[in-house]
Amino acid sequence: MKLLREGSPAAACALLERAAEAAPESRSVREALARAQFNSRQYAEAADSFRLILDANPAEDYAYFGLGLALWRTGDMEAAQEPLAIAVAMRPDHRDYVSALKSVRATLRARREM
Repeated sequence: MKLLREGSPAAACALLERAAEAAPESRSVREALARAQFNSRQYAEAADSFRLILDANPAEDYAYFGLGLALWRTGDMEAAQEPLAIAVAMRPDHRDYVSALKSVRATLRARREM
């Protein structure tokens, strides 16, 4: 986590991947790995990590948010919309969730109008 906070997400990924192998059931390790993957622009890998969190506990609003952002960054706006909508439904008061969903929906609308 220190590496991640200090701006070394790739180094954090390397350590967290080993930690996730050693403790695959650890939600906190998996979330830290997903964040490190996202911050090091490994968006497909981050999406997979967020999906693993959701497989274990579908009530994790942050994992839906992270999955939506990761899919957005891969360019899959259609797929990003659903997990972001779920995150907003779970936590409608969370401005980051609402903002991300609005951005994805606006992009999709603009693409349809072209």
